[in-house]
Amino acid sequence: MEGVTNVIEPEMHVVAITDDSGAVSAPSWLAQAEFVHRQLRPQLPANYVGRLSEVFVNGARMALVVDGGAVRCVALWRVIENTHDGRRLYVDDLVSDEACRSQGAGKMMLDWLEAKAVSLGCDTLTLDSGVQRQRAHRFYFREGMHIPSFCFKKVLK
Repeated sequence: MEGVTNVIEPEMHVVAITDDSGAVSAPSWLAQAEFVHRQLRPQLPANYVGRLSEVFVNGARMALVVDGGAVRCVALWRVIENTHDGRRLYVDDLVSDEACRSQGAGKMMLDWLEAKAVSLGCDTLTLDSGVQRQRAHRFYFREGMHIPSFCFKKVLK
């Protein structure tokens, strides 16, 4: 048909589903992220969208790697400023769909997060990873990350 242009998105690409204010700009993607996100955080409450909306109000942002109509990777992140790191992009959660690991989605997301950190004037990109996640640690080391300190925690409730 003359005058019709087909717009083809790349097969795998990053979608930011929150805007700079934390508002959800892509609610259908947020609902689709739940399956992958729960692979890392199964304890999230039944009202996933409601809980994430609260987290967004408190500064978190979310981005996804999508492939066609499927979510392949989820990242929940925020900008934090403190005395030892300066301004940093902190990644709360980074998880690739277990069924699709080692296909580039995690690397695509980590590259996107690094570019986002630079664009926001951050000095570092940081994340915490549970000691049991050896596969994830190999990935982080391969991507140039290192372990600068221990994180100590005391559960209060």
